[in-house]
Amino acid sequence: MDPVKHTGGCHCGAVRFEVWSSPDLHVFHCNCSVCTKKQNHHFIVPKNAFTLLQGSDNLTTYTFNTHVAKHTFCKTCGVQSFYTPRSNPDGYGVAPHCLDPGTVLSVTVDTFCGEKWEESMQAHKSIRDMSKPAADSQLRD
Repeated sequence: MDPVKHTGGCHCGAVRFEVWSSPDLHVFHCNCSVCTKKQNHHFIVPKNAFTLLQGSDNLTTYTFNTHVAKHTFCKTCGVQSFYTPRSNPDGYGVAPHCLDPGTVLSVTVDTFCGEKWEESMQAHKSIRDMSKPAADSQLRD
């Protein structure tokens, strides 16, 4: 299915973005320590499929352990609407619950065992490919 333009943002509206992705989302539920605490569910997109529209000055970042993942969130309301995942540092993990209504047709949830991160990455053969750049012709208005 052709990508669609989803828009979304944080709770207070300071952070807004657009992202090109399928209307049928493949969402990961991770059980690593930080994802468990904040109930992080996300779908992965390449960097060229994501545009921060406003709020770069209102973002702050939390890192831990390997410091590869960049857990970005709004300084005002604390909502993480997107971040840079350790599994895909060349892309973004986008929170489907932060998308504006009307563009998502379905959501499939895939469990990712972040407690055994290295083993999970070996077992999940396609996760790294999810952040490979999409052809610009696939990203259209």
